[in-house]
Amino acid sequence: MSTSTVSTPSPPTTPQRRILDLDALRSFALFGILIVNIGYFASGYAFHEVQDPAFPSLIDKGAHWFVTMFFETKFYLLFSFLFGYSFTLQLDSAERKGADFTWRFLRRLAGLFVIGALHAVLLFQGDILTTYALLGLVLLAMRRVKARTALITAAVLVGLVVIQFRWLALSGMAPFDADAARAAGSQTTAALAGSPLTVIAEHVQALPHMAVALVGMQGPVALAAFLVGLAAGRHRALADVSVHDRALRLIQWIGFPVGLTGSLMLADMGGTSDLYALSMVILTGPFLSAAYAATLLRFFQRERGQRLAAALAPAGRMALSNYLGQSLVCGIIFTGLGFGLVGQVAPRYVLLIAVAIYLLQLWASARWMAAHTYGPVEWVLRAVTNLERPTWHTADATTATTAPLARPDGPAEGTRPGAGASASGRDGSCGVG
Repeated sequence: MSTSTVSTPSPPTTPQRRILDLDALRSFALFGILIVNIGYFASGYAFHEVQDPAFPSLIDKGAHWFVTMFFETKFYLLFSFLFGYSFTLQLDSAERKGADFTWRFLRRLAGLFVIGALHAVLLFQGDILTTYALLGLVLLAMRRVKARTALITAAVLVGLVVIQFRWLALSGMAPFDADAARAAGSQTTAALAGSPLTVIAEHVQALPHMAVALVGMQGPVALAAFLVGLAAGRHRALADVSVHDRALRLIQWIGFPVGLTGSLMLADMGGTSDLYALSMVILTGPFLSAAYAATLLRFFQRERGQRLAAALAPAGRMALSNYLGQSLVCGIIFTGLGFGLVGQVAPRYVLLIAVAIYLLQLWASARWMAAHTYGPVEWVLRAVTNLERPTWHTADATTATTAPLARPDGPAEGTRPGAGASASGRDGSCGVG
């Protein structure tokens, strides 16, 4: 039997390689965000920066230390960097098409804000989408700045936040009362274990506190990461990662020791309740986030790394849907929206649940993106952005963009399963990154 007609998947082209790497990084960031956020569903004490006294064992304290050391304050920075980088791809895409980018992006931000507000009230008061939507206005206003200006502005923002927390620590104006925090944690846990109405009421009650935290720390630092992503996008730093291998190695050599030093201080000094440790991790956290990204990007260039990237990428292509899905699943497991297990599951098992949720998302995302052009929430956001009904199934998109000729079975030329154009708009963007 002749084998001349057998279709063999071709390696991804450079643009597809770039999009695949971006989507895989988003997926990795989703995992880190889930590891951190699930703790806020599993116990009401996390919101008040103390450990749940119901789990005093060494192994559970070790689980908390592990999350603080390697995950906390790291992965939203990576997500934010990718938002800034993808912004430049969206901007270039609009310019190539001659489209009005400003109004399209404003509609996108408005849709993102509404989705985030609903997320904050109904599922998780620690929502980041509303912050992204507001900071996106600043990014839009700064879209023409030079890369150097963007990097200087980012450094100034981080420096100001570090100075703020150092001043608060030295002045004693923000003392931490552990007993009061534990009492508040008990009340929050009870509210989250109640009916859906008490869960929503707790979310609404916590919003002013979350807003202060966002304005005082997470917002400016996320904006700094946006601007670093903008600068990287200006130079197309991820267009061909192999060209920058030496720079990526340097990022690893500097980022890991600097970043882990700050993280060790945060983990050993009690977490974010210690303002000195918090100021240090704000300063050093970006180094560790960059080292994580550099390590993955270098690994993605190898054969085994390409297989990993292909497995991760579908979840990153529908990052907005997966981010909201994480909150929905965690809310059902831990709060009164479902089983109400808040305060009943030890931290070691909470971590295992997070891993299981992420693996389930990888499997579900691969199946969904094999048949659909966009994630479900991405589809809605794209409809709002473009004021049109996007294609739903991949077959519809293929029919709309190809001539009515018979096509051979198997992947399209220049693609492989999971390595096609990004379903987040074919511009490397998605709703949250």
